[in-house]
Amino acid sequence: MNEALLRSLTPSVIGVLVRRGADFAAAEDAVQEALVEAVRVWSAGQPRDPKGWLVTVAWRKFLDAARSDAARRRREDLVEQEPGPGPAAGADDTLQLYFLCAHPSLTPSSAVALTLRAVGGLTTRQIARAYLVPEATMAQRISRAKRTVSGVRFDQPGDVATVLRVLYLVFNEGYSGDVDLAAEAIRLTRQLAVVIDHPEVAGLLALMLLHHARRAGRTGPDGALVPLAEQDRARWDTGLIAEGIGILHRALARDRLGEFQAQAAVAALHADAPTAEETDWVQIVEWYDELVRLTASPVVRLNRAVAVGEADGPRAGLAELAELDDALPRYTAVAAYLHERDGDAATAARLYAEAALKASNLAEREHLTRQAARLNAGLRWRTQE
Repeated sequence: MNEALLRSLTPSVIGVLVRRGADFAAAEDAVQEALVEAVRVWSAGQPRDPKGWLVTVAWRKFLDAARSDAARRRREDLVEQEPGPGPAAGADDTLQLYFLCAHPSLTPSSAVALTLRAVGGLTTRQIARAYLVPEATMAQRISRAKRTVSGVRFDQPGDVATVLRVLYLVFNEGYSGDVDLAAEAIRLTRQLAVVIDHPEVAGLLALMLLHHARRAGRTGPDGALVPLAEQDRARWDTGLIAEGIGILHRALARDRLGEFQAQAAVAALHADAPTAEETDWVQIVEWYDELVRLTASPVVRLNRAVAVGEADGPRAGLAELAELDDALPRYTAVAAYLHERDGDAATAARLYAEAALKASNLAEREHLTRQAARLNAGLRWRTQE
């Protein structure tokens, strides 16, 4: 088999699929699968028309993926927008697919990425954003994962921790991204909680319910993003909040703290506060301390800086922020907020404008732009006095 030939044909085969109507990312994925198939089949002999063979196989792979995606979307349409309380009434094979894609031959990060792409239906770009890595890096990771499991028997399901990570990322993309998968992630996590009695499964379910309960208040009538402190709490789903807090309390009582339980505890403190002013920020900082200990995540430390700014004052928050990498997503937006809280409107306005240019979605970009415009208008008004 001529590997150099395969590499040289790859760009032109992708181009053929794109001209036939496939988007570039889907074409790239289909060609990668065709290359894996070529490695397996061509060992017995190279076809007379290698490019034609690759185009045919890649196009078939693309159509299979498109049909699978359409079927997944039809399943999502059948899921109720607001998941009802209580355990899942039934089960399907989707959760089993999550376990099978989390194959022991893959590293946890590769298993998560592959499952998000193959079962969750997320694009390579969306997965890369969740992992805070460049899209090209994630594309290579997914391609390697596909090659690793090519020809492997899927009779060894992966571990629960990997499946939880996948469900968490799918929910986050559905909650704040371009594809609405939040309700589906909750449905599958309910199923998982029925079959696996583990405090972290319960913690993830509680976290999802508490975030989903606030969803109606996250946007205004015009679709504009509404910050947590300004949300109409009457629009929050008190039933989901009560269920989430109850599940969390039972999980914490088992004294086996994990990342998802700690995140759910932060969400519960926000959801349980009658007003934004009554939020227990001191306790939230303590839970973020636990999360830093458990994960060492820079994103967790960024969120902790916000909480410190609320609990101990904006200058304390800015001091925490100064210790972090300013390339972190939303770093600039957090800096703008803390500078505004500290009374430095000019710096805050400039940073809000910079953060808007870096925003990953339109709603967030428009919100940050409005924040910058609001402060700039105030500065102009004071100058004219």
